Parts: sequence; C-alpha cells; structure tokens
Amino acid sequence: MTTLLEIKNAEKRYGEQLLLDHTTVALPQNCKIGMVGRNGAGKSTLIRAMIGEEELDAGEVIRHPQLRLGYLRQHDPFKPSETVLDFLIRDSGQPEWRCGEVAADFALAGEKLTAKVQTLSGGWQTRVKLAGLLLHDPNMLLLDEPTNFLDIRTQLLLEHFLKHFRGGCLIVSHDRGFLKATCTHTLELARGELTLFPSDIETYVQKKVEQRIHDERVNAATLAKRKQLETFIQKNRANANTASQARSKKKQLEKLTLLEEQASEKTVRFHVPSTNLRQGTALRCRDLTIGYGDIKVAESIHLEIEHGNCTVVVGDNGQGKTTLLRTMVDSLTPIEGECRWGHGCEIGVYAQHVYTTLPEDQSIFDYLDRCRGPETSTQTLLDVAGSFLFGGDAIEKKIGVLSGGERARVCLAGLLLAPHNVLVLDEPGNHLDVETVEALATALQQFQGTVILTSHDRHFVNRIADSVIEVKDRRATLYPANYESYLHRVQSECDAVSDVQIKSPKNAEKNSQKAKRKQLRTVRKELSAVERKIADRDTLRSTLRERLLSTQDPLIAEKAHAELTKIEQEIDALEEQWLELDAKTQETADE
Repeated sequence: MTTLLEIKNAEKRYGEQLLLDHTTVALPQNCKIGMVGRNGAGKSTLIRAMIGEEELDAGEVIRHPQLRLGYLRQHDPFKPSETVLDFLIRDSGQPEWRCGEVAADFALAGEKLTAKVQTLSGGWQTRVKLAGLLLHDPNMLLLDEPTNFLDIRTQLLLEHFLKHFRGGCLIVSHDRGFLKATCTHTLELARGELTLFPSDIETYVQKKVEQRIHDERVNAATLAKRKQLETFIQKNRANANTASQARSKKKQLEKLTLLEEQASEKTVRFHVPSTNLRQGTALRCRDLTIGYGDIKVAESIHLEIEHGNCTVVVGDNGQGKTTLLRTMVDSLTPIEGECRWGHGCEIGVYAQHVYTTLPEDQSIFDYLDRCRGPETSTQTLLDVAGSFLFGGDAIEKKIGVLSGGERARVCLAGLLLAPHNVLVLDEPGNHLDVETVEALATALQQFQGTVILTSHDRHFVNRIADSVIEVKDRRATLYPANYESYLHRVQSECDAVSDVQIKSPKNAEKNSQKAKRKQLRTVRKELSAVERKIADRDTLRSTLRERLLSTQDPLIAEKAHAELTKIEQEIDALEEQWLELDAKTQETADE
C-alpha cells in the first residue's frame, strides 16, 4: 500500500515540554485513522506540521508526489457578504455547475446555496467547508476536532461523508462515538511517541487495558519467582551439600527479566460534590418564551425536571439550546412566563465558552480559592487540583499560559469545589481528551444531584442521560425516553431525507448522467485495450511475413504460415470488436 504521508524522526519542543521525541509514523493510502492523545500531547502541533504551518525542530515530513492534502479549517475562510456559491467558486476555482453539483451532496441547494455564508449556523458552515474541501479533489483529509459545536444531524452527515470518502483521513477527536463510526485505525500520541494500531478506538482501548493487566500479572509472577529463588540462594549458598543447587538457582535468577510496563499517564479524578438527594421538582417552566429582545427563539414552553435526574437538551444548532440554559440560570431574562427552581437548589453553571473568560493574570490556586465554598478547606482545594492534574508547582501556573483543555479542567475543578446540588453544563466535553471525558461521565453518574446539560458527544451523553428535552421549531419538549431512542429517531429522519433526495427527479437525472459517464469511460477503456491488441498482433504479422520471405526451410515456412493464418483470424475478430465498441462509444456520447 502506498504511503502518502510520513513523519520521520520528528522532534518538537515547546520550552521544556517534549511533544515529539524522534518519532516516526507512515500514513497509508485510503486508510481512515483516528488520532488520540492527552490534552497538550501535541496532536494539533503535529497536524500543523503536516500541512506546513509549523516547523519541526528535527526530522521531516515526507509527502508523496501523488498526495493531495485536504485540511478542514477551524477558522472561517469566508469573506463578508459572500454567498455559499461565491465562496465555493472562489475557493476551488471550479465552474458554477460543478460547485452546485457538489454542494447538493451536502443539502446546500436553492436558498441555502445563494444565502450569505455568515448568516448560516455553525453546522451549515461546516457543510460549506466540506463541499469546498471535496471540490479540491483531495486523497487525504486532516480534520482537527471536527465535531466541536456540531449538532447531531451535521455529525451524522459528516460521518456519512467520511465513510464514503474514497481517500484516507486522519481525524483528531475526543468523541469516541464519532471515531468508532468513521475510523478503522487508531494513532496514539503519548510521551512523544507515535504508535499506529490496526484497530478502531474501542478495540484499541480494550487492548491497551488487556495488555497492561497482562504485563502486571506476568511481572507479579516474575517478582514472586525472583523472591523465591533469592530466599533459596540465601539459605543454601553456604551449605556444601546444596551450594551447587544455589549456584544453579542463581543462574535462573539472572535470566528472570521483567516486562517493560508502559507507564500509565495520569488521569483526571473528578471530585463529586456531596449532596443530599432531594425529592420532588427541581425546575418548573410555565408559559415560557425565550429569546433576545424582540426576537423569540422558542415559546409556550412547559417543563418540569425532577430532582436527581440527568436531562440532556438536544436540537440542531441555532434552535435555542444555549438560550434555554441561559434562561434557566437567569443569565437571560424570559420574554414571557417564568423558570422557577425548587427550594434549596444550589446551582453550579459551566458555560460553553467560560474557559475563554478566565482571569489570565491569576494563578490556578487563586482562581480555585475564589471558587471554593466556605466549608471547603485548603487541603481539599489542593486535593481537587491534584485530581485535575494541577498538583505540586503546577497549581501556581498562570491561567494565561494554559491550553484550552487545561483551562476547561480549571473551570470544572472550580465548579465542583462548591457544594452544588444542581449542575447546568453547556458542552462540558469540548476541549477535553477522551480519558477526561470518560472520567467526567463516571463522576456525573455518581453525582446524586440534578444535572441539565447540552452535549454533542453521543458516547458521553448516552452514558449519563435519563431524559431528553428537544428544542425544535420554536418549541421545547421533554421526552422521558432515553437518549438512544432520540438518536434512533434522528437517524431515521436523516435516512428518510436522504432517500427523498436520492429519489428526486433532479438527483435521478444527476445519477443517470453519472452512470452514463461511467459507462462511456468503461467503453473507451475497452476500445483502447482492443487497439493495443490489434497493434501487437499487426507487429507479429509483419514479423511472420518477413520470415516467410527469407526462409528456405520448408518446415519453418509451414510453421510460419500456420501462425500467420491464426494471427490474421485474430486480427479480423479484433477489428470487428473495435467497430462494435466504436459505435457504442458514439451512441453513449450522443445520449
């Protein structure tokens, strides 16, 4: 299999932190790879090195001459007042008909195609970027956290796109469900080393655990055997009758070696606030209308959420999920109606972009000290900070030098230091690595209070959600069913839309044209193959004729004549086949 992209002996440092330690990896053609690693391990740095935006300290990035790299940009590449079609034409240099054809595959047609890009939601803008990416005809894609802030329907569309993409891809993501659905291989970046596993994310995680358990058991048995041999040697080496046995045991001891266990990286341990389990209604919304000023996002909302329940708020981007959460916690004033919390509710809030508003000149300790409750001791604060991987001198780091994932951990640590019995979380998993998201899910399962959250991480939500609030078409509806049922319904809706699009007259005509072009290419290939065969046999016929004219041996002449007769019959048959294919080519081209 052709290697399109290779990282060779790569080294990269940021200050004292070693991200890449003379590591090498080759990315094969048409291979779909999910890349995992802890926050700050260097995943985004590696991606930037691959696309040429970052220089390695040592080593090289080797690109195959046939490599056509496509990078899904996180920033917006759009110009002000630019329509979707204008952007696609400008970005790709392709004609209007081709841009429209590819855009239609992402449901960008009609008003969506002529709409200004900056008026579209983040999910629809991602569709525009994907269409632009495909117009460049890449054979390898690099995607860095592509599911951040995408709604479920756009995630499903992206999954469908990647599953059917004919080239290879490297996807950096914390979303295990997304990686499971799209990738067949897993690339691990840990302790400066890159390791490619020929398995999906679930199998990779399982094998890593199994390997660690196996190594621990083997080493435990080896240590027990070593202790047994050392005891025997100690007791018997001075005894003349058993000294030879002691020497034999010493040789066995020298042969015993421990397996090199891969040091486990530290994992966040969430401190779950202790709270008494309350009964009854935690939140009641009556005749609620939410929005901004005179703009109504959703109205006539009637909701009741019980104590101890974990409720996920779902819906497409732009429908009002965050607006509903902000109204619940009094960050926005209701246009009409009311949100009323039950008696004794102590509410902790994690906003979607709160990590960007942290005071950069404060240390981690100062920030957590400000967040903790009056009964929380300094030792508890230090213990919680350590469980979030801010132990020792790290707690004195200034917030301004922290990465996005580290800031998110600081926010969550501050939230969990206070004695809240209600947690309202808006996309808490964004910017957290896979292991930290898993730890957060485990903590929320153990939490005895009430949780209301939004998240597009299906694996995470499916572990913790008891009920679903769907915000759609200016309404918010509470479903007592689990999250899996909601996902099944959304998938069915997406499949139904896809079926309608496939069966529509426009797409039927488009598919018919594609089939005709494919048939024409096939016929032309066959025609070229026949032409090559005729040319080969014509050369052989000329050679046999020259042999007949030059030979004086009757046996050679007879054999050459027989071969010549056979070759001429084959040429006649091939010429008839060529005429048929040529006629078929003309017919297909004229249709």
